Amino acid sequence: MPTAPVSRPVTARDILWVALPATASALLNNAFRVIDQLAAGAVSTPAQAAIGSCTFVLIAAYGLHQLVAGGVGPLAARAAGARDDRLGGAVVSVALLGSLGTWAVFAAVTGFGAEAIASLLGLSGETATQAATFLRTLGVLGLPLAVAPSLDAIFVARGQTGRMMALQVGAVLGNVLLNQLFVYRLGMGVQGAALATVLSRLPASLLGVWLVWPPGGPRWLGDGTLGRVLKVGSPVFLNTLAYAAVYFLLLRLTISPLGPEVNAALGIGFSALEGVTYPCFLGLSLAVGSVVGRRLGAGEPAEAARAARIALPMVTAVGVGAGLIFWFGARTLCSPFTDDPAVLDAAVGYARTLAWSQPTVAWEALAEGVLLGAGASSPVLRLGAPLNALRVPIGWLLAFPLGMGAPGVWWAINLTSLLKALAKGFAAWRGRWVQMRI
Repeated sequence: MPTAPVSRPVTARDILWVALPATASALLNNAFRVIDQLAAGAVSTPAQAAIGSCTFVLIAAYGLHQLVAGGVGPLAARAAGARDDRLGGAVVSVALLGSLGTWAVFAAVTGFGAEAIASLLGLSGETATQAATFLRTLGVLGLPLAVAPSLDAIFVARGQTGRMMALQVGAVLGNVLLNQLFVYRLGMGVQGAALATVLSRLPASLLGVWLVWPPGGPRWLGDGTLGRVLKVGSPVFLNTLAYAAVYFLLLRLTISPLGPEVNAALGIGFSALEGVTYPCFLGLSLAVGSVVGRRLGAGEPAEAARAARIALPMVTAVGVGAGLIFWFGARTLCSPFTDDPAVLDAAVGYARTLAWSQPTVAWEALAEGVLLGAGASSPVLRLGAPLNALRVPIGWLLAFPLGMGAPGVWWAINLTSLLKALAKGFAAWRGRWVQMRI
């Protein structure tokens, strides 16, 4: 395999050059959820609760697509670092064909089972009807949503986050315009919001495929690349699926019994508030993962480790800043998303409680970036899934037997976020990922 020559040491500028467009892209990507929440708020409280409750089903769908994208990223980074065009072309081929397969699975599940999913979420009446409509539309028509994670993984791996950002800008602008048409003018409700999401991403996905298309077209997949992608991607998929399952159970057992106002508050807090702060953590995480993967591919493990050390104070500052914004700006940030005083109070409570865990979420994101950039996805699953699962019994215990209500659930999230940051941070600090072969 060809090897890239030794290059200069990693600097903060190298990380920021990738991180800033990646952060902007992640913010723009989450803007779809924010726009959906705003549109749903204009329709009705049941519509807002429905879209908020569907968030974690869509995270599960994203996890399904990560079965491919999660393995594509580290392999594409190593191919870029080693300047291995053969491997790079094979990874792109796997990414495109694999995304088609994951879309087919999600389309079938939502096409035939949208109502059952809404029922399993603990939804009923108009909220359940709205959720089923939203899910079915996104699932059946959502091929662009399936391709996007793998395209993003390739752009990040190559350090081409500027291209990713540009595609997201066009998609978000299209989403705003199509929501104005479908939801506000044609009165199509949550179905219109879902259509706007899918159709606005179609041009970006097509252009993205053209940008990463390998010379000579897709390659034969019998060289073992598919197996390597799935080996790395499977733990990422399972970890994301477990994360979504935890929130599924929280909704079913704790949040939905507390009432639609708490459902709606979770949707506002998770999608609109954490949907702004987490992409900032994610941008740095992706940048570090990109640098780690490319430096390992180039045979420079010391520089890969340097990237993690450089990023730590950066991500700490962002995490502390996010916590302060959540605490002092909670009511101002939440008020545009609802006219219901009960929903607003619940959302403010969510924001002020989760303010305490923003630094720990930032540290966890950095540790994941290091591990996943090296292809060490198994530790992420082993350390993340069990601690996420603790949110269900702890949240239920605090909410009902101990009488804390919704704040009990939010404090359960804070506690487990701290435990995950410590566990994954230790795994990244220990450094076994440097010898990872994928």
